[in-house]
Amino acid sequence: MDTTKKYDLIIVIPTYNESKSLRIEKFISFLNKKRMVGICFVNDGSTDGTKEILTALQQKIEDQIFVLDCIHNKGKAEATRAGMNYCNEHFGFDKIAYLDADLATSLEECYRISKKVNKKLTFVFGSRIKILGSRIERNAFRFVTGRVIATVISKILNLGVYDTQCGVKVFSRDLSTDVFLKSFLSKWLFDVEIFFRIIQLYSRQEAVLKMKEIPLTEWVDKGDSKVKMSYFFKLWLDLYKINQVYNKQ
Repeated sequence: MDTTKKYDLIIVIPTYNESKSLRIEKFISFLNKKRMVGICFVNDGSTDGTKEILTALQQKIEDQIFVLDCIHNKGKAEATRAGMNYCNEHFGFDKIAYLDADLATSLEECYRISKKVNKKLTFVFGSRIKILGSRIERNAFRFVTGRVIATVISKILNLGVYDTQCGVKVFSRDLSTDVFLKSFLSKWLFDVEIFFRIIQLYSRQEAVLKMKEIPLTEWVDKGDSKVKMSYFFKLWLDLYKINQVYNKQ
């Protein structure tokens, strides 16, 4: 582990039972081309050998790959938060992102949008908008339900955001320190909480100027989401709880 190297970007990737889906060659190829990028995998209490695979991967590129091992499963929200806080405590970097382990959004896409973070823009995030020239492949049912959920979330936040739930988001170092300081209320809808927290940090008017939604050129649904379909009914309770708590604050 290199604690003295200054990275341009660190990507946090929460993993849970990913032994059959981790595309090791993709990570190695990307990092060999981007020497100023680091990847922090968070093993979220996996029971299938994911930890051993990540440890072996780390040994291949020790100065760019780091593994944070959580003994017990925390859920995606807290695993991501643990990775963000770990990186803030141990490494020097300018920008930090989180990304899904299935690489539905590629490492290259994450790196591309990270370039938009600067002194004025401290938070940028991908958006699965299907436009001419893009390749956005989503399960039809998930697309329809996703649009319903996204519309409700946009109204709750009172922001004109198309896709709050896209799995790639990039932060400036300072912003990430504040956003991930406290635990999240929801295991899966923590993205919504992130927007609320940024609004609270900056004020709504300034937050709009500090963030940017960037259409992805490619996003491919891998069909192996850890979110159960039954959560579609529970998420409304999570949304209600999030809305109540943050509006009181």
